[in-house]
Amino acid sequence: MKFPKSFTLKNIASIIGCEYIGKDDFPIYGTNEIHRVKEGEIVFVDHPKYYDKALRSEASVILINKKVECPKNKALLLSDDPFRDFNKINDYFVKFTPQNKLISDDVQIGTNTVIQPGVYIGKHVKIGNNCVIFPNVTIHDYTEIGNNVVIQSGTVLGGDGFYYKNRGSYYDRLKSVGNVIIEDNVEIGSNCTIDRGVTASTIIGEGSKLDNLIQVGHDTVIGRKCLIASQVGIAGCCNIQDEVSIWGQAGFASSLTVGEKAVILAQSGVSKNLEAGKTYFGYPAEEAKKKLKEMATLKRLAK
Repeated sequence: MKFPKSFTLKNIASIIGCEYIGKDDFPIYGTNEIHRVKEGEIVFVDHPKYYDKALRSEASVILINKKVECPKNKALLLSDDPFRDFNKINDYFVKFTPQNKLISDDVQIGTNTVIQPGVYIGKHVKIGNNCVIFPNVTIHDYTEIGNNVVIQSGTVLGGDGFYYKNRGSYYDRLKSVGNVIIEDNVEIGSNCTIDRGVTASTIIGEGSKLDNLIQVGHDTVIGRKCLIASQVGIAGCCNIQDEVSIWGQAGFASSLTVGEKAVILAQSGVSKNLEAGKTYFGYPAEEAKKKLKEMATLKRLAK
C-alpha cells in the first residue's frame, strides 16, 4: 500500500506509539507483506522463524517485536505486537467508509462500456473502454479494470484477503488495503472471487480467461494468456506465469511459482513450485507421465 506522500520514521512511530531505531527523517513510502515488499516500504515480522527473512528482504523498515541489530541502510520499528501495529498503520491511511448507492460518484468508466443493472461499484474504481459487466457483479474500492474486459454475473472483485493471526481465543484479521488489477482483454466467468491484495495488488494478466467458480487469493499474480477452468482454487501470493493452463478443481498452496506454459491437469494439488513448459498431475502434482506410470505400476502390483 502506497502512502499518499512520503512519511518519516518518526511520523510512523508516532502513529503506533512505538520506539524506533534509525534517523527521525528516514523516508517511508508505504507498507507491504513479506512476499511482495519493496525498497521504501515497511514489513512486519512477529515470529523468530521469519526474523532473518524480513531483515534481509527489500524492506527499508522492519516492524519487529525484538531488539536486533539494525541492517545497514534500514530502520526498525520496535513493537510488542507488530501484527496489531501493522493494521494500525494501514487503517490510518486506508479507512473503510460506507457507501449508500450502487455506483460510487467517483468511478471512472470508459467509452462503450456496458454496466448491467444490479452491479455494485465502490470508490476510486477505474474501468476501461468496451467492457461488459453483467448483473450482480461486485467491484470493491480501488479496483482497476482495463479495456475489452468481460465479467459475468455474481463475480466479486476485491474482497478481503484470507489472512489471520491466531490469538488463542479468536482469530485476528490482517486488514486488506491493496487492490485488484484486471488487465486488457480478460474474461471472468460467473461467481468467481478475486481477493484484493493485503497491501499490494492481485493481478489478472492481459488476455487471460477464467471459467466460473474460481477463487484467486490475495496478492496472487496471474500472467498473460492463462486459461483457468472451473472450481480452481489459488491461494495467496502465488505467481502464475504467462500462458499457463489450469484444469478443473486444481488447488494451489500459497506463495508458489508456476512456470510459463505449464499445464496443470484436473484435480491436481500443487504444493511446490513447478517448472515451465511441463504437464503436471496428481497430489502432490508431479510430471503427468511420471505420475501416470506410477499409478499403472501400483495397479499391476495390486493384482
